[in-house]
Amino acid sequence: MNRTELSIPDLRGTLAIVTGASDGIGQQIATDLARAGAEVIMPVRSAGKGESAAARIRAETAGAKVTTRVLDLASLDSVGAFADQLVSEGRPIDVLINNAGVMTPPERQETRDGFELQFGTNHLGHFALTLGLLPLLREGRARVTHQTSVAARSGEINWADLNWRDGYDAMKAYGQSKVAVALFAREFDARSAAAGWGISSNLAHPGISPTNLLAAQPGMGRQRETGGRRMVRALSRLGIAGTVASAALPAVMAATDPAARGDQFYAPKRTLGGPPVLLPQLWAPMRRMEDARRLWEESERLVGPRFVGAL
Repeated sequence: MNRTELSIPDLRGTLAIVTGASDGIGQQIATDLARAGAEVIMPVRSAGKGESAAARIRAETAGAKVTTRVLDLASLDSVGAFADQLVSEGRPIDVLINNAGVMTPPERQETRDGFELQFGTNHLGHFALTLGLLPLLREGRARVTHQTSVAARSGEINWADLNWRDGYDAMKAYGQSKVAVALFAREFDARSAAAGWGISSNLAHPGISPTNLLAAQPGMGRQRETGGRRMVRALSRLGIAGTVASAALPAVMAATDPAARGDQFYAPKRTLGGPPVLLPQLWAPMRRMEDARRLWEESERLVGPRFVGAL
């Protein structure tokens, strides 16, 4: 698609944090924000991979202010250390895009804290991160954007077994994690409005694009790329699915559009791809605020008191 279909305002003087920016959609989001003048922090698990990505952004964008920090969303200790570091530095955050994620390890895996890997990384890691950064988000009256997935459209929360200890199903667990992302986004916005935090919390999904989520990842037990990734690559070439560049735009729009408000959902015009638009309604699994409140309470219990002190 034509990149000029989204006009990004001047972001000079703003601080943005983008998780999962060492490749794919996250790297493109970071590039778009840096081009608009934002200073971008890229928290990454692999320092070497992150610095290579940051160097590419600097090479493509004259004057880009991009730095990396170490963050492993699959470790609450790592999340806490990263949040504590930024809070100690004291700079208000204007934009937070919770973009990082893992997808469908063929065998059940756990985070360092014993959570099912997808639920623990995609949702609980970002839940803890956002709460850990809350003082800086409040000072910046930040926009927080949470990246969900097409999988959330038919997903559901497995309330009886959030960590999928019995009957692990990789795709259902992934769908659950992305429904959880959406419910957290909604409850966070509701709590901000009720408490006067001044933070807006929005939701985005990238459609379908040929990212590395389904590539060969031996660390996740996937020795070769999936047939699904080959199909997505073909659909992208045909213009049916999106590209990595187009898939980044809904989150960028949610985070930067002057007309954006909280509790909104940005997505490609077509489910698989296309220019970014504001969707007229949420998908069914995202609509029940009683589910959002219940998930928040469960998430607080799971991550522990360390991350709820700023509430």
